[in-house]
Amino acid sequence: MNGFLAIAWRDVRLAWTGGGLWLPIVFYLAVATLFPFAAGPDKALLARVGGSILWIAALLASLLPIERLVLPDRQAGVLDQLYLRGWADEWIAAAKIAGHITGFGLPLLLATPIAIALLGVPDAQAGTLVLGLALALPAFAGLGVTIAALTAGLNGASALGGLLLVPLAIPILIFGAGTLDPNPGAAMELLAATSLAITALSPFAAGAALRAARD
Repeated sequence: MNGFLAIAWRDVRLAWTGGGLWLPIVFYLAVATLFPFAAGPDKALLARVGGSILWIAALLASLLPIERLVLPDRQAGVLDQLYLRGWADEWIAAAKIAGHITGFGLPLLLATPIAIALLGVPDAQAGTLVLGLALALPAFAGLGVTIAALTAGLNGASALGGLLLVPLAIPILIFGAGTLDPNPGAAMELLAATSLAITALSPFAAGAALRAARD
């Protein structure tokens, strides 16, 4: 467990000190800042679509760190050293997912109230929006690490990662948007179930990708 926490904390530290954190958060807040200029001063329109815009912005922001999640450790031989020490690839992937949830998901969640204020999201939706994103971000992190493992070392990894991530994340976006309805109960339950399933399966998928790349 100490080794698991060490890997996760290492990824968090690299995200927070290596510049990998700020670009997704700045992008997320930039979308919330710029969209009102494009949509015009219609407060009713912003209130109606603002929550959905933040769901899309969160998904796109999760694409930005993909190239740094696995490739640097693979190039530096860190993954090979962990494997030689007896670490299972799935355990390594799970530690990286935990680190990505903390290093990327938590700051984005903390930035969400600012984005809500910028877009004028109604108070009735604000709480469910934050809760929905909190449920979805572990799945975004799991998908991000899985796709990073699949595309590590490939040319155009970010673009390829986007092509892979967006279709897989569509159910999360659908249920996430559903939580913005006046009665979000069923959508919230489906979102939680989908996110849990993706998060639980991601270490196995990412571990298989790490093993395939090494073999």
